[in-house]
Amino acid sequence: MPEIELNPPIPPLKKIEDKTKVNIRYALIPPYVYAHIYWDAEASELIYEVEEPIINEQEKSILEGIENSMKEVININVMVEKTKEAMIEYIDKTAKLIISELGLNITEDSYSKFFYFLYRDFIGMNEIEGLIRDYFIEDIECNGIDTPVYIVHRIYRNIKTTVAYHNLDYLGSFVEKLAQRAGKYISYASPLLDGALPDGSRVNATFTKDITSKGPTFTIRKFTKVPWTPSQLIAMNTLSPEMLAYFWMLVQYKSNILITGSTASGKTTLLNAIAFFIPPEARVVSIEDTRELALPRENWLPSVARTAVGIGTVGEVDLFSLLKNSFRQNPDYVIVGEVRGKEAYVMFQGMASGHPSISTMHADSVDTVIKRLETPPIELSPTLVNILDIVCIMQHSIVKKQDTRRLREIVEIIKVNPDGVAFTNTPFRWNPEDDKFYFKKESKILQKIGSKYGMTTQELMTEFMKRAKLLFALYQKKVYGLEQFQDVITRYYKDPIKVLAQYGIV
Repeated sequence: MPEIELNPPIPPLKKIEDKTKVNIRYALIPPYVYAHIYWDAEASELIYEVEEPIINEQEKSILEGIENSMKEVININVMVEKTKEAMIEYIDKTAKLIISELGLNITEDSYSKFFYFLYRDFIGMNEIEGLIRDYFIEDIECNGIDTPVYIVHRIYRNIKTTVAYHNLDYLGSFVEKLAQRAGKYISYASPLLDGALPDGSRVNATFTKDITSKGPTFTIRKFTKVPWTPSQLIAMNTLSPEMLAYFWMLVQYKSNILITGSTASGKTTLLNAIAFFIPPEARVVSIEDTRELALPRENWLPSVARTAVGIGTVGEVDLFSLLKNSFRQNPDYVIVGEVRGKEAYVMFQGMASGHPSISTMHADSVDTVIKRLETPPIELSPTLVNILDIVCIMQHSIVKKQDTRRLREIVEIIKVNPDGVAFTNTPFRWNPEDDKFYFKKESKILQKIGSKYGMTTQELMTEFMKRAKLLFALYQKKVYGLEQFQDVITRYYKDPIKVLAQYGIV
């Protein structure tokens, strides 16, 4: 059986300021597929070329015949139940059996190329399998037929690829495949898809020309299997050690946190990072529409909403139902992936009854947050909104001509009047002019924690500064690993003096 490497080493890509000088190539699925990113002088833009094995017309015809025969003999149940390695072996044996039965005379070199395409089309994601495998790709966007697929690259951002779909039926069939992989159903009668692929990537798709004029479309948002650690976010200048130390204090003392921002501003990334600071023995229950969270802990009960099966609401389990049920599961912390509707009321009721919560919402300011919470479909009373302790506003910005994500500000909610006017305090703020973070020592929420737990402001500030120094030391020593970082936080909860001494902090 030909060798195929599905998890090659991640190459150390560097940002090249002058895009006209970009010309890089790295392995996606060696020895078969490579990414080639280069500057197209004629189009005056970067191009992402997916380099696959080249097959001539005769080979293409033979491969088509093998694929058609395999569609008739493959046992789908066996394909679903087996591991990826076993499926690859099954495809290899089945292909060789068909080649033998058809009496085809195929060279070893040709079979090696056929083997890749059979893997790609039966086990993988067809033409975009290479893109799915690229660690650096965040989003894959198909806008219909006769138009290139675009990607969002971690280093080079939006790039046009050489992948395109030209057949309406073929693209429709591929969107059906995406739905099947996501465990969902898409059809002419139900033409919208929102789900998660087996690797955790989020997929949104449309099925018919009635909905999108260029035919079926899909967008795949990839998520890192391993969440970014807080020390990595410091390294990326997403936020400051002081901000993280502040979150650590708030999480330990059971405050309620809402993370807001626009699409792709880094809300879920920040939520995952904050979760590192939840005390190790605490029970966490999370509720999401689509699985995106990856919390580094054992005592965690993840729940995901389920859409209806067929017509009506048969089998539907929405966020509202999951959240109501979660409070019967004795959680120490409740995490809601995103609040949009009536589930917010349940979450705020839970906050009021002593269940600290962390969640995200689409909003770009505290005023927008308050308005969304107090107007339909959520309609919270100002009394309930007062339960919220802080609002974090994430922002997708351009800094020095580069796409970045920054924690723009942390706003403390002091009081919300009956007329919906919020009195706030902003202890942390990012300044876009110098790309630095500033903070003031007066924190109303830390004062609130002091009053509740019988601690002086000085004691809290001393502890806050120790934690900020420790987080900065972890960044300096490049303690980026998920388990490494979590181990330091866990040990700090048990023996802070020993951990501080280990990193030279007094």
